[in-house]
Amino acid sequence: MTATGEDHVTARGGPWWWARRRSAVFDVSLAVASALECGFEGIPFARDAGIPVAAGVVFGLLAGSVLLVRRRWPIAVVLVSIAITPAEMGFLMGIVGLYTLAASELPRRILVSLAGMSLVATLIVTFVKTRQDMSRGDLDIGDWFVPFAAITMSVGFTAPPVLLGLYVGARRRLMESLRERADDLERELQLLAERAEERAEWARNEERTRIAREMHDVVAHRVSLMVVHAAALQAVARKDPEKAVRNAALVGDMGRQALTELREMLGVLRSGGGERRERAASVPLAAVGAAAAAAASRAADDEGPCLAEIEELVGQSAAAGMVVDLSVEGDERSYAPEVEQTAYRVVQEALTNVHKHAAGAKTYVRLAHRVSEIAMQVENEPAEEAASSARLPSGGNGLVGMKERVSALGGVFVSGPTDAGGFRVSAVIPAS
Repeated sequence: MTATGEDHVTARGGPWWWARRRSAVFDVSLAVASALECGFEGIPFARDAGIPVAAGVVFGLLAGSVLLVRRRWPIAVVLVSIAITPAEMGFLMGIVGLYTLAASELPRRILVSLAGMSLVATLIVTFVKTRQDMSRGDLDIGDWFVPFAAITMSVGFTAPPVLLGLYVGARRRLMESLRERADDLERELQLLAERAEERAEWARNEERTRIAREMHDVVAHRVSLMVVHAAALQAVARKDPEKAVRNAALVGDMGRQALTELREMLGVLRSGGGERRERAASVPLAAVGAAAAAAASRAADDEGPCLAEIEELVGQSAAAGMVVDLSVEGDERSYAPEVEQTAYRVVQEALTNVHKHAAGAKTYVRLAHRVSEIAMQVENEPAEEAASSARLPSGGNGLVGMKERVSALGGVFVSGPTDAGGFRVSAVIPAS
């Protein structure tokens, strides 16, 4: 920022110290006007001082042209105007110099000192000039007019430019402050927009993972049982037709259940879309994650399984040929929906893994209701080599999904092989 409080921009549009070309043209015009004024006023000054008129005119032209540097050195301009005040010249330069000095950001003590000097100089010169005119008879007024004229002239040439300069400088600083605040606000809004986009991207990734986990839990278990029953159906179709019929009925029931759950989940994900189809194009991308989260939450809350269905889940695995033992410890009670759903999904996925990787192995399912938590464990014995295998594919997401579910509720999940060669899945979930 320059001494006058104007913006000091990097890319200047004018020469030297001027920020804009029109500012340079304006200052040159003022300097020419001031030089002409002082040049004309130098004629009577030269006559009174007894020097050549040409010298007085040149002196006036040089003194008046100092106004050209008012933006760069306003103090110098005011000092020159005070110095030539006894010569009764430089009135335009004095007024413009005081205005420029007041509008600048120089310390106020400098402004007060120079304005006071200019006031005193104008007061003295006006007082002397008025008394000389009265003594020569040019003015026929009472003695009271001399101090009145001196005070009026000095205040009139000093106060208005100073007050106007103070007002313009304060207004300019206010505008600069508002401009800086607007720039800061724009930067903050841009930063908030970037953070919102990052949060939206994180939400989308989280919902992709969550929906994939839900789809895996809903479909994988029942499809796995269907494949196991289909393999058993293929083995007994000729030897035991009645058992083959029962297995075929089970496969059909499980397929219908899988389709029903899948349709319910897809229906929840699509719900609300028809009502806002006209506005779909205007929905920001950041809302996709929130909408998916709400949909998955409604799906979990409305149609999620509960602990009361664990026995039915174990029965389905037993019907598929698995030797499974269920034991429940503690007093059964209800939990939060997300706790019961997570516990159910852990047991479901663990049984699905037994079907995939240890077909025919005996499995133990233990459920413990404790004071402030619920614990579950699914452990299978080593699978016999001769046991039939349905050769179910594995996506490798089951254990990861179980751990994510349990960790999201503040629980602990552990899985790994046992010393006997089997596999164990354990989880503990806080009750609230």
